Amino acid sequence: MSTIRDVARLANVSTATVSRVLNKDTTYKMTEKTRLSVLDAVSELNYAIPTSHKDAKRKAKTSIKNAKIGCILRVTKKGYNDPYYMSVLNGIESSLRTSGIDLRFIKVAPLLYNKEQFDSIFRETLDGLILMDPLSDSLYPALKSKASIIVGIDTLRDDIDDVGYDHLLSGIQAVELLIRKGHKKIGFLGGSAEGGTIHDSKRFQGYLLAMVKAGLPMRREWIIDCEWKEELCMQKVDALCKESELPTAVFAASDLMAMAAMNSFYKNGVRVPEQISVIGMSNIEMSQYANPPLTTFHVPKEEIGQTAVRLLLSRINGEHTLPQKVLLPTTYIERSSVKELC
Repeated sequence: MSTIRDVARLANVSTATVSRVLNKDTTYKMTEKTRLSVLDAVSELNYAIPTSHKDAKRKAKTSIKNAKIGCILRVTKKGYNDPYYMSVLNGIESSLRTSGIDLRFIKVAPLLYNKEQFDSIFRETLDGLILMDPLSDSLYPALKSKASIIVGIDTLRDDIDDVGYDHLLSGIQAVELLIRKGHKKIGFLGGSAEGGTIHDSKRFQGYLLAMVKAGLPMRREWIIDCEWKEELCMQKVDALCKESELPTAVFAASDLMAMAAMNSFYKNGVRVPEQISVIGMSNIEMSQYANPPLTTFHVPKEEIGQTAVRLLLSRINGEHTLPQKVLLPTTYIERSSVKELC
């Protein structure tokens, strides 16, 4: 089999010149005689022209546009109503559109636990999947068999790329900020993943670490597991207002729970931040319109979705590395729901 060196030798030119002719590179001038000499040598030696790097990139782009990509969405029982995950999904869809790709489907995680639904959703094998829910250990392997490449968002799965933010560190930072503002009686509002308890929550663990480090007391009635349900959050905060001494501040592990708590405080005549301070986590759009506007930490939700897409497309393009864990930074957003005591 002839090589590019054989062509160069027969045409009496350099291998670089042969490469420029074959790739139609006009960066440097060359005579028509030289070009024809190279093409004659190619024909005489029956040289098989390899795919150029540019052609390979062009083919990869073409195949990417035809990639079959799905998304499993993490939602509450109400369905598509959580602004946090909607913002992440918006980042996913906008990033895919720039590559000429539309999602084949968007399905909520609870549907996958029904075998008929699962089989219907995955009638065909996907090229890639973005997974926003960790799923159970029994269901996850079945999902992997249906998608050759999976990128997770806050799944904490070790065998796939995963994108998110540092929940533990963010919990510590939120509580430490309240402590710096003079608060010593601090409560927690939050939940956990499906099937877990509040003690599995990294944000709750961050709360515990910050309180222990500061030597501050924690009262059981100030730790509220609302299971990420707004109605339950309001009910439990309502009970707290009626039956117990209130903390001076509460760290809510999501803005939705923070605003639900603030609604309950308002109904019970407890003024925020004059009587109790509230800090959230995520900075969903509506948090700036809360009464008072919610102090929180901004989580780069759309960027999380965009980063997940970049990782997924690079895998589809053939990148082979160990699973990557990407944590994007959060940013403190000071508004009006936290009072300084010192």
